[in-house]
This record gives sequence, C-alpha cells and structure tokens, in this order.
Amino acid sequence: MTAIEHSTQVVLGGTRGGPEVSTLRQDRWWIQPVITVAVLTSFVIYATWAAFQKGNYFVGNFGAHELISPFDSPCLTATCGDAQIFHTGLGLAWLPPALLILIFPLGFRMTCYYYRRSYYRAFWWAPPACGVADAHGSYSGETRFPLIIQNVHRYFFYFGLVFNVLLTYDAIRAFHVVGGGWGISVGSLVLTLNATLLWLYSLSCHACRHLCGGQVRSFHDHPIRHKLWKFVTPLNAKHMNFAWASLVVVALTDVYVRLVASGSIRDLVIF
Repeated sequence: MTAIEHSTQVVLGGTRGGPEVSTLRQDRWWIQPVITVAVLTSFVIYATWAAFQKGNYFVGNFGAHELISPFDSPCLTATCGDAQIFHTGLGLAWLPPALLILIFPLGFRMTCYYYRRSYYRAFWWAPPACGVADAHGSYSGETRFPLIIQNVHRYFFYFGLVFNVLLTYDAIRAFHVVGGGWGISVGSLVLTLNATLLWLYSLSCHACRHLCGGQVRSFHDHPIRHKLWKFVTPLNAKHMNFAWASLVVVALTDVYVRLVASGSIRDLVIF
C-alpha cells in the first residue's frame, strides 16, 4: 500500500487583510468585539455628559458622609466649595471641575496596552479576532499621528499614580461624617472599592511592571526592584480583569455620588 501524498501551498508575505474568505472560524467570534464597542461607547457617552455637569458631584451636608465623584476629584475651580482639599486660587467658575482633570485618567486608559488591543480590534477591526482577516490593507504601526501619542503612556501612568493617591484620600474622607465623627456607609464602601480597583489596575499595568524590573541585567544586584517586580507580575496577569472592573466601578461610583447629591437616594449608613 502506498501512502497518498498531500501538499499544501504556503504563501509568505501575503497582502494584509487576508484572503477573500475573511475567516474559517464557525464560532461567534464577533460577540467580544460587539460587547467591547457597547461598553466603551457607553462609558465615553456617560463620561462626556458627566464632565459638563457643574453640580451634584459632592455630598457634604451636615450629618452626611463626605462623598466626591472620582470624575471631579481633585476639585480645582471656584465652585468647589467644601469639595476642595486645597485652594488653588483658580477662578474658572464657568468651567465644570471634571474638564480640568479628566484628561489624565482618560489619557492613561486610552493609551493603555490592553485598551489599545481592545479598541483596535473592536472599532477598527485590526484584526477583530484571532484567525480573522484584518479590515485594513496597510499598516504603519504607532509611528504617525494620532497613534504616535500612544508612546506617552508611561507618563500618563505617572499622573495616574498621583490621582490614585488623591482618590485614596477621598475614600478615607468618605468615612468622615460632616459635623463630627466617623462611620461606615454604602458611599464610603463604594469609594473605597473604586480606589482599590484603580490601584490594582495601575499596579498591574505593563508600564508599572517595566518600571519595577525593566532593563535590569541582574536582579541579584537590585533586590528591591526584584521584590517589586515579583509583586506586580501576578497582578499583570490579571490586568484585563482589573481594566474592565475599574472602568465599570468608576462610572458607577460617579452615578452613586450624583444620585445622593441630588437627593434622589439616601446614602445608607451601616454604623
């Protein structure tokens, strides 16, 4: 019995975008890109709306826990009142507080390596999924405007750490009851969860891992950096999870604070 020989033609360096058949996959590979588009678009729409609001971002009435929206912290304009943790001397009463600071946390997320992968695939189909043809016929990388801006991610990461410290202060402040005393409310727990997830998202960032252990020839000569690298490496494996969880929770935290500040709901006091 002689074996029947089969041959498969292999072409290297083919045209970007794949063959006429975009994919041989038969599963519902398009579900993940659709969900990504829906979630990111919803977040952008809500964040844009919230950024232009001039009120209902701070709870500071007598007997209530001090709550401030993460979209508006630190509050720097003249309309902040008791929401300010320090006075900057800035007037700008006409300017919503969020417009002064949202560029930094949003810039951190927009240039994030994981989010790049997500919205490149979901919005630009470059490519939309593994084993699916790219929708574009050429590729220039992140070497031209506007994608060259992605290279400043590490600097947005540094700014993000500053905001994490401020939001941690806000979380601690949320346990304080206006007029005296301390306690726990749903609002204080919400702000604490938000700050915790933002720290996990930042510490699991690829830029953070590189800062801890990048360009080190010998960990033996850098024991502190080695310990930091070992700490953030397991977090880096969960970066995708922290990215989505922190995105959803930061929006829900803003919603909660606005509902309490507007009087739509009460901040339930636990003790």
